[in-house]
Amino acid sequence: MAQGVQTVSGSVEAESYTTKFGSLDDYDKGRVELINDDARHYAFSNIFEVASRAKPYEKIAVGKNMKYVIEAVRAEGTSAWRTAAHDEFALVMDGEVTVDLVKLDESPLPADAEGSVALDGEPAGRRMGRLVLRRGHQGLLPAGAAYRFTAERPAVILQQTIAGPDTQFRWAQICQTA
Repeated sequence: MAQGVQTVSGSVEAESYTTKFGSLDDYDKGRVELINDDARHYAFSNIFEVASRAKPYEKIAVGKNMKYVIEAVRAEGTSAWRTAAHDEFALVMDGEVTVDLVKLDESPLPADAEGSVALDGEPAGRRMGRLVLRRGHQGLLPAGAAYRFTAERPAVILQQTIAGPDTQFRWAQICQTA
């Protein structure tokens, strides 16, 4: 049964809620309201705020679970080609991002490498295709493939991966501490 608001006349009207999605240009920072605890025990940040302060294609961890991370990435212009020895996922939270994919002839990484790494120059291999991702769209970045992002206007990507050499941990700068 839907909750409602009872009016003076006794009739019940549905409550009205408005969902507001943040964006790079329009977000509220928000905060955690703690009851009898310390904010330093929690990681809380705003991905749009993190991306607004980032350089294009910096990989800034905004969530971590063991070796896995969620990175906020500011997409702007064209990134370098990257690859990983494991699957990664890119979820576009704002804007539009094109992902070019190449199945590498030979991976430069050992099978147990963690995180993605930048490649020098153009990757050697067969073109796999192109994804055009908009807000709410998620794309798979398959193991053993090279990928690059292109965004004509600034956009925000949440990238699920394993922490690697380019993952930046800036907890003190991005998390609520009080």
